[in-house]
Amino acid sequence: MTINTSRRGFLKGAAAAGAVLLVGARPDGALAAASAESTQLNPFVRIDADGTVTAIVKHFEMGQGPATGLPTLIAEEIGLRMDQIEYDFAPSNPQVYANLAFGQAQGTGGSTAMPNSWQQYRQAGAAAREMLISAASQAWGVDASGITIEEGVVKAGDKSAPIAEFVAAAAQLEAPAEPRLKDPSEFRLIGNEAVRRKDSAIKGNGTAIYGMDLHLPNHMVAMIKRPESRGGVATGFDDTASKEVKGYINAAVLPNQAGVAVYAENTWAAIQAREALEVQWDMSAAETRDSDQIEAEIRTALDADPQYNVNGADAAEIAAAIDGADTVLEETFYFPLLAHAPMEPMNCTIEQTEDGTIVLHDASQIPTLTHFAYQQIFELPWEKIQIKTQLAGGSFGRRATPDSDYQVEAALAFVVTDRTRPVKLVWTREDDIRSGYYRPAFGHKVRVGLDGQGNIVGWQHQVAGQSIMKGTAFESVLVHNDIDHSSVEGIADSPYVIPGMALGLTDTPKATSVLWWRSVGHTHTAYVMETMMDKAAEAAGRDPVEFRLAHLADDSNADQQRKAGVLKLAMEKGNWGNAPAGRAQGIAVHKSFGSYVAEVVEVSGDAENGIKIEKVTCAVDCGIAVNPDVIRAQIQGGVGYGIGHVMRDQITLTGGAVDQSNFPDYEPLRISDIGAIDVHIVQSAEAPTGVGEPGTPPSAPALANAIRALSGVKVTSLPMAENGVSFV
Repeated sequence: MTINTSRRGFLKGAAAAGAVLLVGARPDGALAAASAESTQLNPFVRIDADGTVTAIVKHFEMGQGPATGLPTLIAEEIGLRMDQIEYDFAPSNPQVYANLAFGQAQGTGGSTAMPNSWQQYRQAGAAAREMLISAASQAWGVDASGITIEEGVVKAGDKSAPIAEFVAAAAQLEAPAEPRLKDPSEFRLIGNEAVRRKDSAIKGNGTAIYGMDLHLPNHMVAMIKRPESRGGVATGFDDTASKEVKGYINAAVLPNQAGVAVYAENTWAAIQAREALEVQWDMSAAETRDSDQIEAEIRTALDADPQYNVNGADAAEIAAAIDGADTVLEETFYFPLLAHAPMEPMNCTIEQTEDGTIVLHDASQIPTLTHFAYQQIFELPWEKIQIKTQLAGGSFGRRATPDSDYQVEAALAFVVTDRTRPVKLVWTREDDIRSGYYRPAFGHKVRVGLDGQGNIVGWQHQVAGQSIMKGTAFESVLVHNDIDHSSVEGIADSPYVIPGMALGLTDTPKATSVLWWRSVGHTHTAYVMETMMDKAAEAAGRDPVEFRLAHLADDSNADQQRKAGVLKLAMEKGNWGNAPAGRAQGIAVHKSFGSYVAEVVEVSGDAENGIKIEKVTCAVDCGIAVNPDVIRAQIQGGVGYGIGHVMRDQITLTGGAVDQSNFPDYEPLRISDIGAIDVHIVQSAEAPTGVGEPGTPPSAPALANAIRALSGVKVTSLPMAENGVSFV
């Protein structure tokens, strides 16, 4: 099988480079080893004859760290320094490189890269270590139990040699079926604060190649002119004005009529030619609603009986208990559409080789879906399609669409050409904001009843919004009993023990293409749960932390205790209850993607003249901390992403068309918006869990709770800047 050579062309011929040891999995998934001549093995680790070790990373790199994390696992098990291991991205092959959390699909998302690779990559590294040690044992006549590998050197008593000396012999051995994994007491790299990212240098010095940086010889740049509203189709065009643009080549209606492809010699010419192009649209089936109408539909749904009883509770009985409570709290929340807005807009490059193979160069988040789509478009077998993974300048979920939207656009733009020139599809920032996919709009209505002692006697929770999973390839797997769990995650599976919880859900019509967004449903469910917990604590006359801990009090429940653990750690490190004069604090804690994060936000100022976010203190329990430096960066990024969007961002529609277009009216977080973000990691022996998303959910409610504590202003509709809160 041809392996991706996008970074360093590592599948050199054995005759030219000497024997090569590959350790990975056969098509049936069994751990195996082979020499470079083998076509039956797709490796997780490759050791060249010169001793160069390469980790074959099955997850794409969008800044979240697998290009560091997975090599760390292999280097730890073999016995290497981090500067002794390189990385390359795996080819598209779900039989071997499937995400174990995704079934038979290869892909990255849901904060699963480390959790699903933890055992797999350690086992590959351990197998390589044992094979090298076995080869050394045979060469030296020394018992294998007395041989170690330290910093890439094989050692036994007074004997030592670099691993390169044993690659040829090791390549002839069978891989151990169950290699011994190192005990955590032996770890030198895993959990080491000094380990830094493998890709920092190339990103810092500008040599990293992102998809947008790729320039194949003689390629054309393609841009798509799309309808302003979802559902419009192109019926024709006039390119008379486009022909006046220097560098313009031609234009063509895409086979699916979703837009018109404009081809040019360079990006600027493509932008100008597309602007000049006049397209005839059929908008009879296009979206026409405004944002106000969409919000009204959601609020109406919240006031009606829900479509689905999520947790099977007796809603009437719980409603009666709340009606009879000493104190009744009620709030309705609204969350607008949000764009992902990664720094690098969508792009990819497609070419055809002399033998008819289609090659896609893409920061591919779910290559399996794209591979299948390309099989249909080009009517080719699997092996005649290659996907070469590039670095991605962010994603936040955007590059992982169920229909491979921009990759399919590129294929359709290519298939109507004579295929003699590569085609590079480029989206502008405006394309990304106005024609992309969005976090769906959602509403929540919550009624909570408290008895005379401040105890919860009932919690009635209605959710209404646009299902992400329904109508996609994921519906059969992720929608059960007509309930899209992503709409209610963070409520339905909350570790809090809340007596009398009734949870209902109603699906509302989609106005745009909706998609998972960093932390998916947790983006809105955590906000509601954590601001309501604060309000209930206040009504009960209890401290917000103490009130939460009272609902996480089962010492035998690990889920509750881990959530309580980060809450206590954040309280301690954030100096909870001791804010300086003129400041106030807010706290929130949430579990998502297997990890637990608590955050204390400290603010100053006032809502009318401007709130200043002074600092954020975070505590995270994500199991074994493989790369603490990466974890801190991801939690900090998650905090910034969550807070930045609730401060001032929303996507609004007028007549079905998106109003915003670029960063001036969809403003990302500024470095001046937040003071210090301190991250404290819980020491744990549990298997690693996700870190790419769990920092986001508690950030917004912690900020909301801090603002309410400071000024009394409660924010139940977002963004905050449009609902009574200004920032400095």
